[in-house]
Amino acid sequence: MLLHGQCHCGNIAYTLDWKPDPTEIPARACDCSFCTKHGAVWTSVPDGDLRVTVRRPDLLHRYAFGTSTADFHICRECGGVPLVTCTVDGHVYAVVNVNTFDNLDPSLLQHRPASFSEEDVSSKLARRQANWIANVSIVEGEA
Repeated sequence: MLLHGQCHCGNIAYTLDWKPDPTEIPARACDCSFCTKHGAVWTSVPDGDLRVTVRRPDLLHRYAFGTSTADFHICRECGGVPLVTCTVDGHVYAVVNVNTFDNLDPSLLQHRPASFSEEDVSSKLARRQANWIANVSIVEGEA
């Protein structure tokens, strides 16, 4: 299933090829202060392919807090937060915000709470390697 998403103004856009086609999509509402304040709900498929395009890189802000092991991609134009990336051993992993999907049947979403505040850094990185999207490409500019 090919899913499309973007921040509100479209500066940060992505296509996620979810393989195989899902019968349900996990939607994890993280209880950290950033996700709670932004209403972010995350999903990933380890075998999927994520292609991100940032039209105007000058309007992209990467925000890291806490352990500084993940970068929230925030659009400076509209404030949208469509994805988070994490680099482990030189490899980029990502999750996308289900609230930024353009073409998803909402009945596929299986909402559940998530709490990662008790994890140490090595556990966080291992979880991300196992569960986040592993095939990520990001193109910046008017490509």
